[in-house]
Amino acid sequence: MLNTNTLTARFMMPHPGQKRILTAPQTYRVVACGRRFGKTTAGQMALVQTALMGGAGWWLSPTYGMANQVWRDLKAALGRAATNISESERRIELPTGGSISIRSAHNPDLLRGAGLDLAVLDEAAFMEGRVWPSVVRPMLLDRGGGALFLSTPFGRNWFWELFKLGIDPQEPRWASFHFPSDANPAITADDLADIRRTTPERIYREEYLAQFIDDAGQVFRDIHRAATAQPAHPIDGRRYVAGVDWGREHDYTAIAVIDAATGVMVALDRFTGIGWAVQRGRLKALCDRWRPAVIWAEANSIGAVNIEALQAEGLPVRPFHTTARSKAHIIEGLALALEREEITLLDDDVLKGELAGYTLERMAGGGYRYNAPSGGHDDTVIALALAWYAARSGGF
Repeated sequence: MLNTNTLTARFMMPHPGQKRILTAPQTYRVVACGRRFGKTTAGQMALVQTALMGGAGWWLSPTYGMANQVWRDLKAALGRAATNISESERRIELPTGGSISIRSAHNPDLLRGAGLDLAVLDEAAFMEGRVWPSVVRPMLLDRGGGALFLSTPFGRNWFWELFKLGIDPQEPRWASFHFPSDANPAITADDLADIRRTTPERIYREEYLAQFIDDAGQVFRDIHRAATAQPAHPIDGRRYVAGVDWGREHDYTAIAVIDAATGVMVALDRFTGIGWAVQRGRLKALCDRWRPAVIWAEANSIGAVNIEALQAEGLPVRPFHTTARSKAHIIEGLALALEREEITLLDDDVLKGELAGYTLERMAGGGYRYNAPSGGHDDTVIALALAWYAARSGGF
């Protein structure tokens, strides 16, 4: 419980990591932490304490949507202590003269206001770099205010630069803290072990170990080590599976075939500039050779029509509906397979190039977006990811 004279705010007792943040005397505190560490609660405590002492504070998130729960939590924590709560402005005023406001950093040019005693920047690494030096810092000057930067890392961007200030002994007004997810006593080793088994190395290191990784968002590793397979011939008794990514005009259609038992990629076909009927015929010819137990094919747009036509011909084609979530699932599954040496790729230059160039982008609202680089292609990546999904889903 936080209190100033007769005003109180109710919170859970801070755990040791949160307490270190809240009691640090430095003006600017930078916290790099893993998911579920409890950074949001720590930030709320700091902001409420400032308001109870008569100060003005802002909570900034990359988007308003990300701050919805924070807004509800702050109203609940302050209870009847508030003298005014404005839903339209997302502002809480207290009898001490203190106030708390929720702001979005989505459009930094709109972040203008009076002086602040404390600014809490939540998921700071995912805000534009100019939010701090050009907008927020000037609002702290006339009142000698401080700032609390809370975030999981996202590469070595401006948040990383601020973190370095906090570990520099020549910067006494700055302090940096590093807390992996297991610094929260409520997170068990078994929980993290389960996550680790199903999460690619890069994401786990960044999201749960809170490490700053300088790899430009590369998704797939150990590509050349895995690319040792050569085109093969079907073997009787083996179970093969396939993945298909449709394309036309500027994109390519790609078909990947994997030996489900060994994880060895045995065939890859890629083509463009031909009609759908010819494309289906080319797929059918490949299937006549390898006789896959199941074919997962991208179903969005024209894919659904092609799938229905192929099913009518008796091919074991199943539709894969691509969404941000489903795409992340198959891409992360393929990345894990490469890291764990569970899959052997064909030594194909196009495939290796697409895998090497494939990137991920952390979204402000959480989660990742996977894409080929601008102007590039990802047809062989998607086809391979679908084939690996078929090999490991057991649905055949």
